[in-house]
Amino acid sequence: MLSLQHGSLQSTLTGIEMSSVVQFRGIPYGQIPERFAQPQTITTYPERLDCTRYGPRCPQVPIDVGHLLRIPREHALPIEPEDEYQCLNLDVVIPKTHLTVATKKLPVMVWIHGGSQAVTFGSAASGVCDMTKIVEDSLHLGKSIIVVAIQYRLNIFAFGDDTSSKNLSLQDQALALKWVQNHISGFGGDPNRVTVAGESAGAVFSHAHLVTEAPARQYILSSGSLHLSPPLPQDKSSAMRQLVQKHLRGLGDYNLRSAPVSIVIEALKQSGIQSWYIQEDPRLENWQHSTGAAERLLLSDVQNEAILWHRGMWATDTNVIVNAFDLAGENGPELKRLYNIHLERPSASKTGALDFLNDCRFVLPIKKMTQMWRMAQKPVFRCLLDELNPWQPSSGSHHGLDLIVLFGGFDLSFSPTVHKTGIQMRKKWIEFIHSEEPWSLDLSAAFGPWGEFRQLDDVALGSRRRMRQVEFLETLDHKVIDQVFMALAVGKISLLN
Repeated sequence: MLSLQHGSLQSTLTGIEMSSVVQFRGIPYGQIPERFAQPQTITTYPERLDCTRYGPRCPQVPIDVGHLLRIPREHALPIEPEDEYQCLNLDVVIPKTHLTVATKKLPVMVWIHGGSQAVTFGSAASGVCDMTKIVEDSLHLGKSIIVVAIQYRLNIFAFGDDTSSKNLSLQDQALALKWVQNHISGFGGDPNRVTVAGESAGAVFSHAHLVTEAPARQYILSSGSLHLSPPLPQDKSSAMRQLVQKHLRGLGDYNLRSAPVSIVIEALKQSGIQSWYIQEDPRLENWQHSTGAAERLLLSDVQNEAILWHRGMWATDTNVIVNAFDLAGENGPELKRLYNIHLERPSASKTGALDFLNDCRFVLPIKKMTQMWRMAQKPVFRCLLDELNPWQPSSGSHHGLDLIVLFGGFDLSFSPTVHKTGIQMRKKWIEFIHSEEPWSLDLSAAFGPWGEFRQLDDVALGSRRRMRQVEFLETLDHKVIDQVFMALAVGKISLLN
């Protein structure tokens, strides 16, 4: 253990001392006075604060994180504590040498985890988003960074009821970003060099913070953006609440505010809601056309993002798929041709439908955002992860795999190529966090397969992503794309694929 006398917190923090980094775990950054309340700033910290244990996460329907990631069953993931009112906490990971020989303030990455805004998909406690390795590598590269990973409210606890403030998860995260501005210098971090990063739902949140001009100079959006999960209209938000309320009533005389946590979780489980959403907010208006106040952006995707809908799509009748594509009207025939949709070819049609979901919610948004940032004359970097899952290579490079490769929280020595790709990814992310150019602005970067790192021109990019199809999608009205997407995707998403 190692202690830090923190000036602005007026507290002595005791963290976990490792070979080259120190972890300060479970630091509270906000208070929740009651269910669905707005988060409040903590004004006074105890004289001594034990930061040797991870803080509790928000209550949630339990899922097997290892299922999607193909983590072997014999690798038991820890059971993480949950607390509705104590889940606003964060971890700070810093180079150990910086505690004793701090010569200059270090750039900071703030990490927002994913999980469909429903669950914690990738905490440090699980090992999936353990920030130790990326901080260690930054030290070895001579480009040290500090990483802050935050917990926040999820599912109905963040969604609120009809009378509460909405988007409580965004408010929680905004409070954490304010905490970083006020207190990261006490850890040796530079509040003026903050990068906000997230994966999947974490990238959706990060994009929202970009639009609302949160205090950060640059952003990293991995496998997600507001294009993946646009702000939800009020009528649909109310319908989701009513569905949970309906199941609460089936369990007894309960409502959203009064029900015990265990009953709320059971109602959530019975509701079958797999994914939650940011709700419409005046601050998010015109989000599609905003680059905010951010100076730089990094956009990333994996080859098979659509694994999230795989099981649901494979159970779908081919007629349903064909009818969904027909919703594109006069563009339907060309859309079906490009995605190989044929009534008499069920397997090809299901694969094509998944390809469409992948392209319209991940690849097309990256193309649009890249163009928009270039038009605004702001630096934007685009990369692809095409490395194979180390435990099941036949699963390819799928949604969530970037967490395993990038953060290196598991022993991957049995897979030298994946291990090598992880080293390359961390190096390039660290360079970006240091405001360097990790690769040429006019090229895309590809991590993997087989441990390779390459820079791709547009022709090479087209060999790895369906850019011909994406260019056609770009000509369509977004309402047409959304209509086809909804007909194909609703009720099919799952982290258990």
